[in-house]
Amino acid sequence: MDHQRARRRVLVALAATLCAGTAAGQSSVTIYGQADMFVGAVRAPGTSSRAFVADSGGMQTSYWGIKGAEDLGGGLRTVFDLNGFYRTDGGRTGRFDGDAMFSRNAYVGLESDKAGSLKIGRTTAPYFISTILFNPLVDSFVFAPAVFHTYLGAGNAQVLDPGIIGDSGWNNSLLYSSPGFGGLTFNVIYGLGEKAGDASQHKWGGNVMYFSGAFAATLAFQQVKFDSTPGDIANASNPFLAGFRKQTAVQGGLSYDFGVAKLFAQVQYIRTDVNNNPNGDIRHSNGQVGASVPVGAGSLLVSYAHGRTENAQNGFRRNTAAVSYDYNLSRRTDVYLAYFYDRIQGLSHGDTFGAGVRHRF
Repeated sequence: MDHQRARRRVLVALAATLCAGTAAGQSSVTIYGQADMFVGAVRAPGTSSRAFVADSGGMQTSYWGIKGAEDLGGGLRTVFDLNGFYRTDGGRTGRFDGDAMFSRNAYVGLESDKAGSLKIGRTTAPYFISTILFNPLVDSFVFAPAVFHTYLGAGNAQVLDPGIIGDSGWNNSLLYSSPGFGGLTFNVIYGLGEKAGDASQHKWGGNVMYFSGAFAATLAFQQVKFDSTPGDIANASNPFLAGFRKQTAVQGGLSYDFGVAKLFAQVQYIRTDVNNNPNGDIRHSNGQVGASVPVGAGSLLVSYAHGRTENAQNGFRRNTAAVSYDYNLSRRTDVYLAYFYDRIQGLSHGDTFGAGVRHRF
């Protein structure tokens, strides 16, 4: 089915761009990106009214970038990528006010056909790649349950879950991506704390991905000991993070394309360690299942995730679900309808719905 194969090619190209470098060539510079805009309404859990919005990045956060490569001979290339988010609703740079100009990627590196690639700068964390490739709504920060349970914290009056600390991209990092070994690849990342006299302030992690025909699998791990500035509390507005020491996360994912439908599954465990805090460490576990079903010139996307967050005193459960129809107008332009449901134990449910258009350039 052509549109299902086209969607698979987009996802593989996304992973290759973020983790495996730029294709070989004598010398090339490319401007690329995408614009995504939707109109809809948002209601946060625990609130009674909706905000009607015309907002950026419904199905995927809008971004633009400049990337290039120079062939050094013998299968070796220099590669670079300067890639930043922007908001189509107001023309502002970044995902939020204060976000860096090139917060998606900003690196230079070397790439070898036989040895893989090494990138230095701000690079995309492999944990994020495993998260987005093994759920049907990919990296939507508006509609994807897997993204909400992983990167968007939540809570009630008893427990506040920070989600993944350290962002989807890491500053001051080194990222090694292996060549392929019969469908198997791996990525390893290390983020330096750059704090004199304290080598323990760092981040590190990696993933393993396997693609073979209709089957794919991944295993990802990361540990962070600071968010933006070494020694910070990661999120000073969250009292449950007072005394933050480190966060450790592990995730596994599977997918299988039956032709009539592609099925996805993920499991995840995140532990946030805090010192001298009466609430104790924060433990998060969740699972996600989903499917992408070809319908006409598009795909019906469905996803459900269930999670539990707890500390030494209390805990809560969270159930999220999403359904979307993504219709391809061309190879580079699609339109979509989507609905997202979010229920946190102890709070009234929240939801988001919208219709949008996305164009890749």
